[in-house]
Amino acid sequence: MSTSVKPYHHGDLRAALLAAAIESLEAGEPFSLRAVARRAGVSPTAPYRHFADREALDSAVAIEGFRDLRADLEAALAGPTEPAAAAAPEEVITALGVAYVAFALRRPAVFRLMFGNECDQEDSERVHASEHLHQMLNQSIASLFPGANNSNLSIALWSVAHGLAFLHLDGKLRPQTSDDVAARVKSAVGALFALNNNTSGG
Repeated sequence: MSTSVKPYHHGDLRAALLAAAIESLEAGEPFSLRAVARRAGVSPTAPYRHFADREALDSAVAIEGFRDLRADLEAALAGPTEPAAAAAPEEVITALGVAYVAFALRRPAVFRLMFGNECDQEDSERVHASEHLHQMLNQSIASLFPGANNSNLSIALWSVAHGLAFLHLDGKLRPQTSDDVAARVKSAVGALFALNNNTSGG
């Protein structure tokens, strides 16, 4: 059992509850407002100051997840030794794919909650967090492939990374070291680029 969330005494109650909720999920513990309150060291009624019900808490955790995933992807874009503008498209797409799958495997419960629960279109903050992630990916694709149908291409490349993430999470692909997973993502992206080059050349 994780014990890194310290009992709440003062400060940002909402942040403390979110941290407790995320740790509960990732530890595989029962997930409810009462359980989160217990982990955060507050009264059972304290979470209701910020979350009307379990669904509201789920949404808040998903929003944090989308923000964290976007930060990981932005870090991946800044990661290559060469400037992003000079890096080959295949290298950039591979870096994004590796970061995406790595996030899913590192935080599987949060990842499943982000994408496994239907998004309430009336929850504007969650919708916006998801849209901001997609906008960042679309902009990256547009800069790499000017003139292409960026929306369709972004969906296709996202599908590859998302599919690999869930194939690992669902046990369809054998769990391996992070280096092995990165190599698998690189191979998948490389195969797509090779197919495209062969088709274009033909």
